[in-house]
Amino acid sequence: MNEKEILFEQTPIPKAVAKLAIPTVLSSLVMVLYNLADTYFVGMLNNPVQNAAVTLAAPVLLAFNAVNNLFGVGSSSMMSRAMGAKDYDTVHRSSAFGFYCSLFSGAAFSLLCLVFLRPLLTLLGASPDTVQATKEYMLWTVICGATPSILNVVMAYMVRSEGASLHASIGTMSGCFLNMLLDPIFILPQGLGMGAAGAGLATFLSNCAACAYFFILLYVKRKSTYVCINPKKLCFHKNIVFGVCAVGVPASIQNLLNVTSMTLLNNFAAPFGADAVAAMGIAQKLNMVPMQIAMGFSQGIMPLVSYTYASKRYQRMKEGVLFAAKVMLPALILIAIGYYAGAGALIQAFMNNQAIISYGSAFLRAYCLGLPLLCMDFLAVGVFQAIGNGKSALLFAVLRKAILEIPALFLLNSLFPLFGLPYAQSFAELILAVAAILMLKRIFKQCTLSD
Repeated sequence: MNEKEILFEQTPIPKAVAKLAIPTVLSSLVMVLYNLADTYFVGMLNNPVQNAAVTLAAPVLLAFNAVNNLFGVGSSSMMSRAMGAKDYDTVHRSSAFGFYCSLFSGAAFSLLCLVFLRPLLTLLGASPDTVQATKEYMLWTVICGATPSILNVVMAYMVRSEGASLHASIGTMSGCFLNMLLDPIFILPQGLGMGAAGAGLATFLSNCAACAYFFILLYVKRKSTYVCINPKKLCFHKNIVFGVCAVGVPASIQNLLNVTSMTLLNNFAAPFGADAVAAMGIAQKLNMVPMQIAMGFSQGIMPLVSYTYASKRYQRMKEGVLFAAKVMLPALILIAIGYYAGAGALIQAFMNNQAIISYGSAFLRAYCLGLPLLCMDFLAVGVFQAIGNGKSALLFAVLRKAILEIPALFLLNSLFPLFGLPYAQSFAELILAVAAILMLKRIFKQCTLSD
């Protein structure tokens, strides 16, 4: 029995979850920190237009996650399930399929954004004041940076699928730390003084560095890793394509709906001026910290859930999910309390502008109401993806955004212009938390009956 099998089959649940989830959570938090670093250093310019540019471009960067989830979540779930079934040829072919499809998609994304840049900027809500800064930021992050941004996340997912969460996290975090080091050099007047464009250039270079780490890792571990990027293993067999897409497509749709929601949010905020847009962007990025903790846990335990489900170790699968929930919920409650109490100081840390502090504090406190509920929503979706239940993952994606949050944005903005917008997320999370508990109970019961 090799080290990977021991981790998935014999290691005590708390230790196994810790080994898989903690590096994933840490790398997720570092990713948030590097996003916050962009906002922080651009905010030091005390120019709302530059900060608004970073906020307005955020939906396009979030759209990368549609590709990340399609081929990252899809292929990693397929790989872990194939490992549980001891089908190693499928593991190799799934990873090659995910890698090369990601490579092609990143190039296509860049080309499309370059061709349709002007209408895209209009769609994002860029005004005559903010259009040039947004364009300059997107030049590096999207037109030049889509491929390395997508590839480094997808390769992290594939490395994590075989239990190597630490290596996946090191690769991701190395790029993030490089970004934080480069940001002040490229953004601030004391350095190159590029403003938002400098933040984009730092992001592009850091993603290239993260990709380099993963390529070196796969070369060094080529005799022991199941991750395969050999073009000879690339195939479009029905079981590979459908296996990856059954999980990846719902995850991708979920992120496209996230993009739609964020674009609407920015467009609703835009008429209130650059201060409101910048404040919403800061509040959203602070809100990403607990969201990434929840996502890190759910994605971190995915390989364990996939493996134990495929190998019919259902009790071990259930224990892993419940243990993760017991850790996540108290953590999110503490963060929500801290955010609510310190909202003003947190916003001020990014921009010492009274209008932005006032707007941002109200937005952040509204987000706090739904933070603890993220626990069950993200955990349920992670389980659906891990066991290949794409239909349930798609149902949750549509329910979360298309049925609950997006209509709530329109309704709350009409009732409470601008200030009602962030409450849409809390409303959606309340209903989803109840649905998540019911769905997880159903899955556990079905596994018990088939055991």
